[in-house]
Amino acid sequence: MLEDTLKLVLDTSHATPSPALPRTLDALFESLARAETAERAAELEDEIWALWLEHPQPVAREALERAGQAIAGRDFEEAGRLLDRIVEDFPDYAEAWNKRATLRFLQGRDRDSVHDIRRTLLLEPRHFGAICGFAQICLRQDRGDLALFALQRAHTIHPTMDSVNEAITQLATKTKGPAH
Repeated sequence: MLEDTLKLVLDTSHATPSPALPRTLDALFESLARAETAERAAELEDEIWALWLEHPQPVAREALERAGQAIAGRDFEEAGRLLDRIVEDFPDYAEAWNKRATLRFLQGRDRDSVHDIRRTLLLEPRHFGAICGFAQICLRQDRGDLALFALQRAHTIHPTMDSVNEAITQLATKTKGPAH
């Protein structure tokens, strides 16, 4: 399960974002990879997240927002119902899969969370949030080696994420691997 997902995380040769995603993301990711300041990177990250949350169907966006509120309020049952419905009705909505992966992670359902991370990455291979979530699961499963590879991939997408860079340094020291 973890090794197969890591292959998906690392395979950039055929990683094409879903046509359902806005094409403007391409330019944002290019700029993010070259951002010269943390402030500029944060602005670009905010723009990326805003586009990931968007959906052409208002009902999908609104349901995702309600699911996020339910997660924040620790109403996992309601969040699960909403997210199950969204991914069923809108299977190309990458951020709905990612949000459900987050919910399942919070519930300790790692296998289910990894399944949803895989779906997220099949739709949006640059989803640094999903990749970092996968790394957290690897760490929880005592697979720091896999987490390190995943975080290194997140770093190539979003080089200025301090938490990722710190985690890479710590894991590289533990596994005696390269830091970047």
